[in-house]
Amino acid sequence: MIWPMSAERADDGALSIGGVSLADLANEFGTPLYVYDVATIRAQCRRYTGAFRDAYPQARVVYAGKAWLSRALLEIIASEGLSLDVVSAGELALALACGFPTGRINFHGNNKTPDELRMALDAGIACIVIDNFDEIELLASLIEGRSEPQDVLLRLNPGIDVHTHDYRKTGIPDSKFGLGIATGDAERAAERIIAIDGLRLRGYHAHVGSQIFEIEPFVDTVDAIFAFAAAMRDRFGIVPDEMSPGGGYGIAYEPGDPEPQIEEYASAVAAATVAAAERYDLPDPVLTIEPGRSIVGMAGVAVYTLGARKVIPGVRTYVSVDGGMADNIRPALYGAGYTAELVARPTVGDLQSVTIAGKYCESGDVLIERVELPAFDPGDLLAVPAAGAYCLAMASNYNLALRPAVVFVENSQAWIVQRRETYNDLLLREVIDPVPVLFASSKAT
Repeated sequence: MIWPMSAERADDGALSIGGVSLADLANEFGTPLYVYDVATIRAQCRRYTGAFRDAYPQARVVYAGKAWLSRALLEIIASEGLSLDVVSAGELALALACGFPTGRINFHGNNKTPDELRMALDAGIACIVIDNFDEIELLASLIEGRSEPQDVLLRLNPGIDVHTHDYRKTGIPDSKFGLGIATGDAERAAERIIAIDGLRLRGYHAHVGSQIFEIEPFVDTVDAIFAFAAAMRDRFGIVPDEMSPGGGYGIAYEPGDPEPQIEEYASAVAAATVAAAERYDLPDPVLTIEPGRSIVGMAGVAVYTLGARKVIPGVRTYVSVDGGMADNIRPALYGAGYTAELVARPTVGDLQSVTIAGKYCESGDVLIERVELPAFDPGDLLAVPAAGAYCLAMASNYNLALRPAVVFVENSQAWIVQRRETYNDLLLREVIDPVPVLFASSKAT
């Protein structure tokens, strides 16, 4: 499932999503353009909620907002009954502005600032996931005088390696995330938390990486969390209400990639949870799962206009598009692979192997190393599937590029949910006639 579930080609070969022609969308809204299929988003939400409802009724599905957030997406997530995890004040502010239920918001992050934590406490969000000792002490100072205790989870680092890019590994010992179980840091953190009256330690969280297809690392993570929880019960009398093996389940980006088996994943994690609770004599907890990429990744398609071609005989042919690393940094950041098709016609007949390059001033700005395409001309449209996660979330204004418009489609209708940036947007941050501020010297006299 690389393309959205509603993707199809008409008799003339033209590609559409949600019953709407991509060519028509590009003509109306310009390119680069990101198109999301609402039906696919809802279907993925329901696959997760249904699979975990059947496998483990106490499960809670939490959308990992770092994959991508917008007001329109949050409305869908909320209506499908998912909770939300945020990792910044910006993500939290958007959720609050949209009226997302605060009782369904968790706050992650390895360096939450005082202002961010104060904002979360004032909003009354469900849970803060503590990542380090400094955060414990910061929370201790911020909750003084508050009438209601704050629920927290402690993020563990279980020392579990996974088969993914090094940049996507978060559960290995050498990681900025979480408190190590093996080092004793996690135990010392739990002891400190329970000594603070205004914090309630609900349980434990671990997240070992992303774009993972093997089930075993998730099962191992569940067991590591329960083993730690049992040790904390025996030492401090803490009985957890909630356990979370995080998220990170992968999706297909290119032909030949494995397709996500969400039902199998849910069944395995649920079975591991039940078995671990019995093994360590703990009550069945709330099981929190945090999918992000596998909710929105395959729902999104990026549409570009093809431009300049450069043929290097015996080496390769570069074909540039009007986007690139400013709207999709993933290939340059960690070698992420994609495929693509022309919008006007399918990939059949005489094909040529080309490299799809971006327009930005970096040699590493290459979206697709090799893809087979039929004949095309400058000005033709190219569609890149599986672009719904982490592309827009990590988009930038590099070379002062304008971030693209985003369109949702469903039932032959399309509506813009994020407008394309304008040059005026870029200029808004510039200060006209700046006034200098005089500071007293800090040097000793």
